[in-house]
Amino acid sequence: MPDPHDLLDLDGLLSGPEREWRDEVRRFTTERITPHVADWFERAHFPRDLLPELGRRGLLGMHLHGPGCPGRGAVEYGLAAMELEAADSGIRTVVSVQGSLAMTAIDRFGSPEQRERWLPPMAAGELIGCFGLTEPEAGSDPSGMRTRAEPDGDGWVLHGAKRWIGLATVADIAIIWARTPDGIRGFVVPTATPGFSATPIEPKLGLRTSVQADVVLDGVRLTGDALLPGALGLRGPFTCLDEARYGIMWGAMGAARDAWETALAYTGARRQFGTPLAAFQLTQQKLVDMMLEIQKGTLVALRTGRLKDAGRLRHEQISIGKLNNVREAIEVCRTARTLLGGNGMTAEYPPLRHATNLEAVRTYEGTDEIHTLILGRALTGIPAFTAGSS
Repeated sequence: MPDPHDLLDLDGLLSGPEREWRDEVRRFTTERITPHVADWFERAHFPRDLLPELGRRGLLGMHLHGPGCPGRGAVEYGLAAMELEAADSGIRTVVSVQGSLAMTAIDRFGSPEQRERWLPPMAAGELIGCFGLTEPEAGSDPSGMRTRAEPDGDGWVLHGAKRWIGLATVADIAIIWARTPDGIRGFVVPTATPGFSATPIEPKLGLRTSVQADVVLDGVRLTGDALLPGALGLRGPFTCLDEARYGIMWGAMGAARDAWETALAYTGARRQFGTPLAAFQLTQQKLVDMMLEIQKGTLVALRTGRLKDAGRLRHEQISIGKLNNVREAIEVCRTARTLLGGNGMTAEYPPLRHATNLEAVRTYEGTDEIHTLILGRALTGIPAFTAGSS
């Protein structure tokens, strides 16, 4: 039966297998995540035991085709990201760090031996990875990274620091990007290596169901086979970031949809002045405006996914979805909170939790400003990433 809230019939643009996969992931999140997520968020609890289950469900590295990976299409990956973030951004972030960042780096730039060694246990959730690019003094400008890898005989020695590294305190391996005499390179670093340390960043106001950390690399010695041979320069990490940004544009619409559905149900049941809140004109205006942005944002994500599956997706097209969808999702969640009144300030209802999470999502994998400048460069041909450049 058609969804009466899907006014553009976007479901009609999906294939049968795509809808079945979406519904399968939705059932999983409804049963395993949604009933517990408010408590996890309040306690800042990372459900570590969820990783093997995510692996068994085929949700880790789901879009990759390497050894042991599910090999799903881009739209299927997006639909799963939407359902995961409808439960909580922190959970979708865990899947993104593992699959879109750490596993993608190994799959795209690793040797055959690295891919065979690391990808199957990561896809199964038996081994956790993290992705070390951002630094204390190099966030939006990764070209300013100070972490360095010095040649040492047949191996390398790493020195430096990373910040806001998801899963770093629980990871078994870290993909670390560092300067070398040949340029920026990527390394697979077992986190048990002496000199590697990770400290949780606490307390956090968002993404409290996942972990982010400061990482210190103090003379971390690696063998030569730790180097990712296919990555040279910033193209390597940027390729991984694009994979994560793609999932974000879908996920943000999942959070927005959940907030909107909560507001719709609440205003239909809550009565003031003897009538349901949903009967007031101002309430209906808010509900309609929210629905419009969710439908438009989902259409942007779907179009982007079709381009990605066809191998025709361009870098700046990903920026459209990341910039627009996260920005609009935050407004949807904030508006949904207003319709819940004071009750919207409690953990019983998800809109404010979603909005708080999305503030973090808005910042990572490229701020609004960075994606605006990416799009500005695409439109004008003029890069404006440095002060006074234009």
